[in-house]
Amino acid sequence: MDDSSRRLQQRRNQPSFSSSSSTGPTRFRSQNFSTNPTKTTQSSNSVPRSNFTTATTPNNTRNPGHIRNRKSETYDGISQQQEEQEAREDVGSIIGTCPFMCPDGERAQRERLRDLAVFERLHGDPRKTSPSLAVKKFCRTISVKHVQASDVRPLAVLEDTLNYLLNLLDSSEHPFEVVHDFIFDRTRSIRQDLSMQHIVNDRAICMYEKMVKFHVISHQRLRNCTSSSISSLQYLNMEQLTKALASLYVLYEANRNNNFVYENEAQFRSFYVLLHLDSKNQQMEESLSYWFRNVPSPVMKSKEMHFARQVLRFYRMGNYKRFLCTVSSEASYLQYCIIEPNVNEVRALAISYINNCCYKLHPYPLEQLSKLLRMKELDVESLCHACGLKITSDDGENKSLPTKQTTFSIPKGSLQSYELVGLQQ
Repeated sequence: MDDSSRRLQQRRNQPSFSSSSSTGPTRFRSQNFSTNPTKTTQSSNSVPRSNFTTATTPNNTRNPGHIRNRKSETYDGISQQQEEQEAREDVGSIIGTCPFMCPDGERAQRERLRDLAVFERLHGDPRKTSPSLAVKKFCRTISVKHVQASDVRPLAVLEDTLNYLLNLLDSSEHPFEVVHDFIFDRTRSIRQDLSMQHIVNDRAICMYEKMVKFHVISHQRLRNCTSSSISSLQYLNMEQLTKALASLYVLYEANRNNNFVYENEAQFRSFYVLLHLDSKNQQMEESLSYWFRNVPSPVMKSKEMHFARQVLRFYRMGNYKRFLCTVSSEASYLQYCIIEPNVNEVRALAISYINNCCYKLHPYPLEQLSKLLRMKELDVESLCHACGLKITSDDGENKSLPTKQTTFSIPKGSLQSYELVGLQQ
């Protein structure tokens, strides 16, 4: 075989490559990540497109206007996949121009459909409203791409709208569950408008604190309502409370500057601990332990967080005396609104201990028991009866609790709310 034939045979035996491989190094189509995100100049109230409504507090605080996306649940019924899709497709954030609490188009449509809440009706007419009464409803399926600027309220209008709604909390013309249902929906719409415009400044933090406060107060007041749908209202309120808190924590971190702590941050951070007092599963225990490690040091040293950790420890230990003493002497009004159900559970637990452990021949004086449980004597008697225990009286009308009764049982459902004597409101 001559030389030319051998060279031809060698070329045939070599493996073939695509034309692109012979032209140089392979190029991959992938996203370019910048370690130095640029700041937007679009608006002083907005930041580059980011999912700041995640339920986990981010660790990236180098750029106060940039918040890293996290794979966690988003609020207001929009899934994470939808949020990420919007983040890829939307360019910048919308800046609202609606001057009213409710856009003109929505107000006219709801008048035609008679879709007006009792607080929005002009002179009680379900077909008439006005710009000073109608408030934009929350819309579950909404995208920035399909929203006009005239349908979104700017920050100043959102602040006025929130103040208007919160003034309705003192309304006595309607049951609280009716008032709550209206404010509940309209504050979700406010959070939605804030999210679409990516407003994450100090004024947004103040608004979120007010909305969290609304849910905390509702957490207590709804327990005293008797409506047939009260359990679902309580569940939904707790759901939005935890989501609004998560968003508030993200806003705190987004605006963090060195060790600066907001005036109310310590109290609002303590709410997270108090909401997890009776969490019994191991996963929640680990989550709470991890959460503590990410709380700023000045917050951990605050009296509000010290109170929350003390209450958590006494509750888990079953130390009812120190638990009740700490709550009555140190709890703020909002903190007590959260842990009031736990206070009643601890009282029932204390009665159980006394009933089982004290001597049968020495009934426990009700007066002494009321001091221990920090309750009025009549309330102690009512609670004992709810637990299936009998109260006796001597000739001097001094009441006492006979111990070793076998009829004790924890009442089914939620316990009645009783006043905590000594609580500083």
